[in-house]
Amino acid sequence: MSCGRLPRQTKRHPMLVSAPSETDAEHPGVPRFRRHLKINLALQGGGAHGAFTWGVLDRLLEEEKLSFGWISATSAGAVNAVALASGLASGGREGARAKLREVWEAVHKAGVPDLLRLNPFLAGLSNSNAFAHVASFLSPYDFNPLGYDPLRTLLTDTIDFDGIRKHAPVELLIAATEVATGRPRLFRRAEMSVEAVLASSCLPTLHRTVEIDGVGYWDGGFSKNPDLITLAMESPVRDTLLVEINPLERRELPKGAREIAGAVNRLTFNAPLLRDVEMILAVRETLRGRFGAKRGPQGALATHRFHLIEAGRYTSSLSDDSKLKPDLGLFTYLHAAGRTQTSKWIERHMSAIGRRETVDLVQRFQARGATPSSDDERDDGTAPNVAASRV
Repeated sequence: MSCGRLPRQTKRHPMLVSAPSETDAEHPGVPRFRRHLKINLALQGGGAHGAFTWGVLDRLLEEEKLSFGWISATSAGAVNAVALASGLASGGREGARAKLREVWEAVHKAGVPDLLRLNPFLAGLSNSNAFAHVASFLSPYDFNPLGYDPLRTLLTDTIDFDGIRKHAPVELLIAATEVATGRPRLFRRAEMSVEAVLASSCLPTLHRTVEIDGVGYWDGGFSKNPDLITLAMESPVRDTLLVEINPLERRELPKGAREIAGAVNRLTFNAPLLRDVEMILAVRETLRGRFGAKRGPQGALATHRFHLIEAGRYTSSLSDDSKLKPDLGLFTYLHAAGRTQTSKWIERHMSAIGRRETVDLVQRFQARGATPSSDDERDDGTAPNVAASRV
């Protein structure tokens, strides 16, 4: 941890066997190491816990035979998404890894947000639990009357948005929530800007409303966290890896004010994901056995293959306040956790891309009292049988 830098991973060398650009559907019998694989990404928000997603992306980028299609993302997931897109546009895989590290190191170096430094009272509270309490009854229009947003400075300094719009090899779906209606707004690659990412990351208790073309936006997690429906219906890539940050369940009952607020936050920001999964399962059930069920947008949604890497086993033991703290130890821990879980997923499930879904959506998201990770499977590492939930 010397010099306050995050630990660097050694560069992995690509496989000696070349990976031809072949789709799994066209060549189902081609061995895993010979196939070129492509997958969409769905990146959930979660504040500082988004360092887990950084670790996931960092490890995926080491796989030379794997590339990315569309990226649907919200809040901290949106920050990771534009860092990935910007890095890919300017420097390929290694450029993306470097850009992700640059962004998260910038978050750490910022330490206490600059807006707190400008307010001695809040700065004195920033290292204590009292800050979260103060923020709960002070409007950002009160404690930040000039509307200064340190995230804007960070994004402007590190992300080439013009390069994303012109050269990024991935499509983007960055979700924000219209304040007036509660409806989601998806910002795509061609219109990507610092304002779009700020809108997706705007917690109204901490930041002033982000206005774009006269419309006010708050955090995308209120409406889509992230959007799975548009991604599955419109992307030509038929597999999506969901990176889930927030634990779905906490058994202990919240009793203190901070614990209750944290539970409200968790339930609020998990609800859009659960709604999307419910819709996917409903469409699958409706179309099951019907002639031509795989055609059209609903058919695309019903037959889309989902995969999962989740952080719940790591984030469930962390305080809700930790989402707001740019702590070096936390970033290092979650980044390493993301890499570890991704290595497990690569070993167990990457060969299933283009062939089968590896997360049981019913068991994961709808079974009461049972929210196992896709990595919490049999000791032999094989995937569960998810055929029952598909068309």
